[in-house]
Amino acid sequence: MNKKVVTLVLAGAMAAGLSTTAMADLRLVNGKIEVDAALKSLAAAYEEETGVHVEIESMGGGINIQDTLKGYYQADNMPDIFVNGGDADFANWEGLLADMSDEAWVQDTAAAYVDANGAVIGFPYTTEAIGLAYNADILEKAGIDPAELTGPEALKAAFETLDAQKEELGLTAVIGYCAEATNLYWSTGAHLFGAYLDSGLDRDDTTYSDLLADGGQIDVDRFTHYAEMVDLFNQYSDPALLVSGTYDQQVLGFAGGKYAFVTQGSWIGATMTSDDADAYAEAGNFTVGMAPYAFEDGIDTILTNSPSWWSVFQNDNTEEALAFLQWCAEDGGQKFLVEDA
Repeated sequence: MNKKVVTLVLAGAMAAGLSTTAMADLRLVNGKIEVDAALKSLAAAYEEETGVHVEIESMGGGINIQDTLKGYYQADNMPDIFVNGGDADFANWEGLLADMSDEAWVQDTAAAYVDANGAVIGFPYTTEAIGLAYNADILEKAGIDPAELTGPEALKAAFETLDAQKEELGLTAVIGYCAEATNLYWSTGAHLFGAYLDSGLDRDDTTYSDLLADGGQIDVDRFTHYAEMVDLFNQYSDPALLVSGTYDQQVLGFAGGKYAFVTQGSWIGATMTSDDADAYAEAGNFTVGMAPYAFEDGIDTILTNSPSWWSVFQNDNTEEALAFLQWCAEDGGQKFLVEDA
């Protein structure tokens, strides 16, 4: 074989190697901006172990992720793995997602997303809790036992007590709550309304969501009690936050000790200890607890579930994407997803 032929063979082999490397790169669209850093650390660990680069593209806040993904699809720019938040999101991608039913991780969880045909098409990468988060240090200073926040009268009395001591406690408002429709509709409109649908019920009890699905019906008594709780939040929220606030302002106010309560969920811990770490430290790195949205006596449950899932878009990288998700379900990936994110 002459030198020219050898050179061509080597060049071809190198090109093939580069092509294989490029095909092995993955792209993941993450819908939780607060865990961006943790996911990038996860991706770095995976690349170090396997040689496969995973590009993390995080979206959050007021971004409409599904609309953005539809634009990617039209531009032939779909990520290999992307987030879906429920039935309506998954319906956008019917026939385009990989069936993960035979993956090993499926046997280890009851939280996978299963479509109407029984196929697993969503990987549950997180479990979250939704409730009335509180600053335990402030409640203790005000003489309020959070274990006694078991109904609307107890909740109202606690708010009145805190409001009377605002100056002494350094509070701007009793609660950080937003009714703002552009940047925080996903929180107030989905998380808080979920309290009406599910609070105090067994996990398989769909009474109130079934009513809603049947022509938009509500249980008048239950909804009235729920609305009275929302009215309490309106009365005692920071006026500057109430109608024009953002997620960042809401969580920063709570992290900085300006609100005794906040209407968010367990995910704010990642924001408080990263972006808001300085404000949180200045406020004493206080203990955070979570109470039920007890708009009726006897409601004693915190809502928990997998709120969104990662799906695999069927393309040339499908097998590599499935391997990445399997790794995320094992010890290496779980260290990042559970402990860091």
